[in-house]
Amino acid sequence: MGMPERGFAPGDGPAAKVSVSLRTGNIRAVRERVGARGFSAYVDAAVERQIERDLLEEALQANEAAGPIPQSLRDEAAELFRRAKSAPELQGEDEWRAHEAG
Repeated sequence: MGMPERGFAPGDGPAAKVSVSLRTGNIRAVRERVGARGFSAYVDAAVERQIERDLLEEALQANEAAGPIPQSLRDEAAELFRRAKSAPELQGEDEWRAHEAG
């Protein structure tokens, strides 16, 4: 790895070549989905999603350790979600589901 890794947040920085070992079935499945040219981008996106999940899990554990969330904050979060869900740009038939998936 010739590229310094420090100073870049997950998802940022230039591409760098690395060697990884993957199970043959996973390699086949990725190639079937994206072809040989999209392989690196697919794996890079999967790694970024896993990092996001790991960070979310760490945040959830830290919050649980801090104690229960006050009802006032729960109510505020629920209201924000209701407002976001009823936003005019998400009122099409399947737009909310499409927006959530994107």
